Amino acid sequence: MKQKYLRMVRRLEEKADILKRRYRWRRFVAIYPTFLDLFAAPRQIERLATGFQFTEGPVWLPETEQLLFSDIPANRIYRLAPSSGEVMVFRQPSNHSNGLTRDQKGRLIACEHGTRRVTRTELDGTITVLADRFAGNPLNSPNDLVVAPDGAIYFTDPPYGIRPQQQQQSAQGVYRIALNGSLSQVVDDFDRPNGLVFSPDGRYLYIDDSSARCHIRRFKVQADGSLTDGQMFYDMTSTASGDPDGMAIDQHGYLYCTGPGGIWVFTPTGRHLGTVFLSEQPANCTWGDNDGQSLYITARTSIYRIRCAYTGHRGFPQSI
Repeated sequence: MKQKYLRMVRRLEEKADILKRRYRWRRFVAIYPTFLDLFAAPRQIERLATGFQFTEGPVWLPETEQLLFSDIPANRIYRLAPSSGEVMVFRQPSNHSNGLTRDQKGRLIACEHGTRRVTRTELDGTITVLADRFAGNPLNSPNDLVVAPDGAIYFTDPPYGIRPQQQQQSAQGVYRIALNGSLSQVVDDFDRPNGLVFSPDGRYLYIDDSSARCHIRRFKVQADGSLTDGQMFYDMTSTASGDPDGMAIDQHGYLYCTGPGGIWVFTPTGRHLGTVFLSEQPANCTWGDNDGQSLYITARTSIYRIRCAYTGHRGFPQSI
């Protein structure tokens, strides 16, 4: 019986390998053939800029058609003009910024490792501290963030940017900054909360955990901004190098998550369709270009771009 079972397992594995070879296009490796339909022909990965130390936190500026991104150890935020390839320093020092986003008024919001805080750059250039302490103690090291439909800001706070003896929070939390400035902890049972993104309708918040038990969970967003029913969306535990990190989602609800080896793509129901393998381990991604169909990826020393078939979800319309 055991030998019969092992033969059956081998046949299934061989069949899976055949399917993967059949539906492979260079670095685009499909588990299901519909995966390849998500990317625009000729399905290529462009490296737009390189020579950085550790890139993170991409955010698109539609008014200037440029990409902002962090280089954490370099203590800089850069500005990239994809049309010309020109790279300029946008801010130095950046307080070792990581995740970047913009609020519904177009103001830059940043997670800063060096100062252990979340800040907002006002339209006149001044910087406002939105959060740096919880329950009287310093935050760990805010990592990534996203703006909700109502304008509230959610961010993750793992201890990646501090030494163990510096940690004064009892949990690696996920937090919400309300419009009135109040800070609340909305999840406290992650090991290393990292990337997060809202579903296009704003009803769900996806958050991944980049610890040894790496996975993505999906939470229901309640009317008061709290999160409930944190269900396992996908267990990404793998022996391959790399953990789930930054995420993006398109208007149809397909989730693009940086993970082991590349960009993992999931259906709204949590089915892993396939992976785009990169030459460098990616850390984060965002949508850009005028049509919103370009996925910009920060991956260690470089910035990459992939043209997609669907428009990305780039946030919620101004409501504040």
